[in-house]
Amino acid sequence: MVDFSKAKEMAPFLEEPKAMYVGAPGKSGYLYLGFELDNTGKSILRDLDRRAPLIVQQELYFDEEMPEMPCVYILSSGGPNVDGDRYEQNITVREDAFAFVSTGAATKLASMNYNYSGLKQHFILEDNSYLEFLPEPIIPHRKTRFISETKLTVAETATVFYSEIFMSGRKHHNDGETFEFDVISVCTNGERPNGDRLYREKFIIRPQNQNPRILGIMDQYDVFGNVIVMTPPEHAEKIYEQIQPYIDNDKKIAVGITHLPNNAGLLFKVLGMEPGPVKTIIREFCSTVRQVVKGKPVPKEFSWR
Repeated sequence: MVDFSKAKEMAPFLEEPKAMYVGAPGKSGYLYLGFELDNTGKSILRDLDRRAPLIVQQELYFDEEMPEMPCVYILSSGGPNVDGDRYEQNITVREDAFAFVSTGAATKLASMNYNYSGLKQHFILEDNSYLEFLPEPIIPHRKTRFISETKLTVAETATVFYSEIFMSGRKHHNDGETFEFDVISVCTNGERPNGDRLYREKFIIRPQNQNPRILGIMDQYDVFGNVIVMTPPEHAEKIYEQIQPYIDNDKKIAVGITHLPNNAGLLFKVLGMEPGPVKTIIREFCSTVRQVVKGKPVPKEFSWR
């Protein structure tokens, strides 16, 4: 079972749930996806291993710009994440293969009275592989406790587009519910296949300890988009040159970009008021990345998304 015992920020939330214990069947989800090229050169979902409540059925091929790319949606049969849930997701993209992975809907984090919900992820990209990971937003409810740890093991010639979108809460629920969660802890590590560590980014949000509504954190904004692009330095420079950081006070959007340490790639951030515009900007940035790396843009999102 996924272990977060070393995370000090979760120490106040270790009480065993009164209903189903931590990691009980149905509360301990596992997923492994393995992509590779078949003997015709087509990228396919070769390996699939899953444990409820995480569900993946099969790959689809609907990307009009890259019809040869498998597209996979991660679903959950368990409803919102509740206290005591532990999830693990592993994705491997083998040499020269490519894939797109998303979620079927937003990830809702329910109110929690005893424990917390945890997610551990490990993405492995082999030589010349390519992955786009664009899940739907994460929505914390009042008294949510959530922690995630992600490791990106990426070959020097590979590219991964890894994105996350965090809502401040259910802002349209009743009279509004923003920044009323207990704690959200997010950590991402980048490394090479030989174990060389490239960077580590971690942020812990505890609204009761530090008001996020200050300059330098969230200020007036309600939605936070965080994107990591690990790609070869020559790609990173071409992408960086095409992105202009800006603040649009009328549309209430802020966009920034910087380099990751050790020539690992780029870090891209978006602040906004609603998830739709933030998702659009992240998708446009993904299109820029894909055009540099693959020479093809990302098509427009489905209207129902």
